[in-house]
Order: sequence, then structure tokens, then C-alpha cells
Amino acid sequence: MTWKQVFTSSVGKKLVMGFTGIFLILFLIVHVSLNACIWANDGGDMFNKGAHFMGANWVPRILEIGLFAGLIIHIIQGLALELSNRSKRGIGYAVNYGNKGSKWYSRSMGLLGTIILLFLILHLSNFWFPNRSHQGFLLGEEINLYQKMQEVFSELWVVIVYVLGCISLGYHLAHGFQSAFKTLGVHNKRWHALISIVGYSFSIIVALMFALMPLSFYFGWIS
Repeated sequence: MTWKQVFTSSVGKKLVMGFTGIFLILFLIVHVSLNACIWANDGGDMFNKGAHFMGANWVPRILEIGLFAGLIIHIIQGLALELSNRSKRGIGYAVNYGNKGSKWYSRSMGLLGTIILLFLILHLSNFWFPNRSHQGFLLGEEINLYQKMQEVFSELWVVIVYVLGCISLGYHLAHGFQSAFKTLGVHNKRWHALISIVGYSFSIIVALMFALMPLSFYFGWIS
């Protein structure tokens, strides 16, 4: 398979989606682990130290570039696959099997991905851009991200949007986790049950932890 086919053929697109999907899953593990520091209930000291490490060291900053590149490629290839699938379906199937054929979220990855993209834009505008612009994109002074979270999540509409975004992320992961490993060939009777259990567990835990973050600030569960 040539490099051109990697980004243009159906198989190539799915492989790119699989690799970038796993890369983003690894990022989510790091991100949700860092966010969990807010429940230390120490006024944000542990969380801010972790955020400072991620923002003030060159290795995470370089990986950050790879993260954005992977995210952009994942979005572009996802949209390309969605458009390709719709064009092949034409006017649709004569019989609608509903969830008997596939789960509704498996058939709605384009919609879920769009909701997550809008949520991500809001998230970056609230936290990443203010912090990086304050640093001047260099290793300068950072804002107090814990205090920033307290301010942002004092608004009910923001909390609602975040929770909806996290729910969409959970459904997206419920399909995407298994799909990524299946695309890369890790799919047989021996591994299917394990990957399904890990995938569903991961999607629920990650979505729940991310959703609990704004709820914890809004309802005052942490100080």
C-alpha cells in the first residue's frame, strides 16, 4: 500500500482512523488521570502541579503537536469515511434493521464526532488557549487552571454542554475502541469478549470522570 493509498483508499482510511484512535485513547488516559487530581480536595495544589509539568516541559509540549496532528487527521478521515459510506448507501436500505444490525451509536459516529468537535472547541477556548496565550507559547508563567475551572464551571449552561459532550464521547468510545482494534486485526473469538468488556468499561469510566469534573465544581463537591 502506497502513502497515497493510506489516505485515499477505504482500507487506508480505516487504518489511519484505527492508529489515530488508539493514540487519542492513550491521551484520554493521561488527561483523565490529571483531571482526577482535582478530587484531592487540596485547593487545586496537586492538579496545578500536574498541569504545570505538562505545560512547562518540552517533551509534553512536543507530544502536544503530535496530539493535534493526530486529532486533525482523525477528524478529516472520519468525515471522509462518513461521506463515503453515505454515498454508497444512496437512498438507504429497503429494510431498517435498527439495533439488530448495529447499535445506533455505531451508525451515528459522524453525528457524535461533530458534537465532540464542538465540545472540544469550547474546551480549548476555555482552558488551552488562555493558558498558552498567557505563556506566549513559551515556558513562561501559567494561569491558575484550577481557579479557571472554578470560574468556568460556575455557569450552568457550560456545565450542561460539558456533560452532553462527555455523554457523546462515551458513546463514541463505545464503538471506536473496539473498532480501532478490529481494524488493526486484533479481532477473533479469543480477544473479542475481552476487548468488548475493556472497551465498554473504558468508555463509561472516562465519560463519567470527565462529566463529574464540571459537576463537582458547580455543586461544590470540592473546594
